[in-house]
Amino acid sequence: MNKRILYVCCLSLLLPWAAGKAQVTKADYQRADTILKLENQVYSSAVKPHWLGDSHFFWYQNREKSGTVFYLVDAETGKKSKAADKQGLSVFLKGKHKSLVDELMKEEVKPQWDYWRQSDKPVASPDSLWEAYIQDNNLYVRSRKNKEEVTALTMDGIRNFTYSSRILWSPDSKKIATVKTREVEERRIPLLESRPSTQLQPILQWRNYAKPGDVLPVSVPVLFDWEAKKQIPLETSLYENQFDLYLTGWRSDSRAFTFEFNQRGHQRYIVGEVNASDGKITHLVDEQVPTFFYYNNRFRYDLQDGKQMLWISERDGWRHLYLFGNDGKIIRQVTKGEWVVRNVEYIDEEAGVIYFRASGFNQEEDPYHLHLCRINLDGTGFKDLTPEPANHEVTLSADHQYMVDAYSRADMPYVSVLRKTSDGSVVASLEKSDVSALVEYGWQLPEVFHAKGRDGKTDIWGKIIRPSTFDASRSYPIVEMIYAGPHDSHVEKYFRATDHLCSRLAELGFIVVKIDGMGTANRSKAFHDVCWKNLKDAGFPDRIAWIKAAAAKYPYMDINRVGIYGWSAGGQNAMAALLFHNDFYKVAVALCGCHDNRMDKVWWNEQWMGYPIDESYSASSNVDNAWRLKGKLLLINGELDDNVDPASTLQVVSELMKANKNFDQLYLPGKTHSLGGPFEMHKMHDFFVKNLMGVEPPAWE
Repeated sequence: MNKRILYVCCLSLLLPWAAGKAQVTKADYQRADTILKLENQVYSSAVKPHWLGDSHFFWYQNREKSGTVFYLVDAETGKKSKAADKQGLSVFLKGKHKSLVDELMKEEVKPQWDYWRQSDKPVASPDSLWEAYIQDNNLYVRSRKNKEEVTALTMDGIRNFTYSSRILWSPDSKKIATVKTREVEERRIPLLESRPSTQLQPILQWRNYAKPGDVLPVSVPVLFDWEAKKQIPLETSLYENQFDLYLTGWRSDSRAFTFEFNQRGHQRYIVGEVNASDGKITHLVDEQVPTFFYYNNRFRYDLQDGKQMLWISERDGWRHLYLFGNDGKIIRQVTKGEWVVRNVEYIDEEAGVIYFRASGFNQEEDPYHLHLCRINLDGTGFKDLTPEPANHEVTLSADHQYMVDAYSRADMPYVSVLRKTSDGSVVASLEKSDVSALVEYGWQLPEVFHAKGRDGKTDIWGKIIRPSTFDASRSYPIVEMIYAGPHDSHVEKYFRATDHLCSRLAELGFIVVKIDGMGTANRSKAFHDVCWKNLKDAGFPDRIAWIKAAAAKYPYMDINRVGIYGWSAGGQNAMAALLFHNDFYKVAVALCGCHDNRMDKVWWNEQWMGYPIDESYSASSNVDNAWRLKGKLLLINGELDDNVDPASTLQVVSELMKANKNFDQLYLPGKTHSLGGPFEMHKMHDFFVKNLMGVEPPAWE
């Protein structure tokens, strides 16, 4: 081969890389630091209505090119009244609707409360004659009229094996239900604040922090007959192996109370009913699954004072509503099909109608788009009330007769309309987003992209983010922002002018992608189960197939220069890319990563990795697999992270050192789990510019 032919052949191999090695300048960094301001150039974004009491009036604030204005809307007619402020809107309510003026003018207060807060205060009986309370770990009842008339209902409560102050009287004041809890000493993790503001010397802090495999408290239901002054024995041995058990209330006729039980390992979930007369326990629902029951997504609604119950289950492979009788048997499956019920909005018991959000029932549409639907309790009359192919965010009036529907897609700005809830008909158009200023700037609309996953059949969905300086003749390295936490799906389905850190990184000359691979939620049960005892999978085979398909369609995406970054569980994922898929991913930044699931929160990790602890935890561990590292890795975490134990990252560092691996680490004093400040982001940007683009980033100033 002559020298000229050899030169041409070598040059052809180098061209894609060389084309992407344009210098990254300070101007690029400045643009990256200011790109988020483009959000201010979006006008008439999603309408966020403020319904006025129980009326059919609402107001909303709208930012327009001429300034901020306020609108008052009569939902019955769709008529809009415009004013410069809320005070100006009040004139439209005077006269027939004087009572709503104060409602309009009041400041909205968002109360903050602890859902499971227990009070040590006595709990009064419904007839107001008695009050029950805990003293010295035992349950007492005394007269509210004569405080000295006291009855000790128990004497067996001791320290760490005590009756709960969450006391539930039956509506007829004749029975009392509570739980007895065997407490344990919870694990604590140390956090060293190396540079406190109050003193020169470091401060050692401690946090309660249970981890997978730890001994957990055990609570069992107990029942007392107050009239007979005795405890009614319950058979509770089945509920000893538990993650959690809590009471959910009495039937209105006082015949029984209910509880929910989550077995340790999350493979069995029970809704139990305790008969108030004899203590017999009936299982109204008993979910048993070979992988996991995702209890955070559960839904229960008791009909006819518990004679029937609506329950969400994935027993047919998809998340659907079922109607149960009070004998624990299914009366009927209410919703059905290869799509999922995401949540129930409200139930009109009198009309026998369920209003719920669902996704995935339109074959040609992104399966994650939320739609508000209705169906009759008998399973007939299904209707999509928000039919446009988009993600619908709805806010209903107090009486549920009307709703404001703000719908959008990642690649379509918001449209807001007013609808009747009964049939979804549009009463009035409210706003349509104006993004003309973004287009003038050169802003690139995100692209929704889908491709087949690892099985060659399942569509995997995500989005592509390009820089405002995008030039299809260039070659761009690819960076994936990853978060594969199985508790949800994570690629946003609503419109955003910028995607925070992804848009900033794109402005430096990268194509940034976000993908929901198998193992995440909101698809079929089989799709979700990929994560079971296998968090290292993180949907990587699907992600890689997706990126390859995108690069095949768009040659300017350089498949040979792929990086990845993520936070928390995404930090674990990002490093795992360089351990288990380092033939594809070349550079990773892992921020505050949970690098070994045995080191992280018990409630999150046992949900996906199971209990008891087995070898699957080690197989998914970045610590135990650190020796596999290839590529460029930057680890970032904060010393005061009480969400993910900082020791998790330091254990990775220890194993990388033992394996003689080259890597970078940024351990931040005073920082918590909330990483994303200008310093660490500048370091991340530099890391990708240097190691993925192959150019030296501009000097810091």
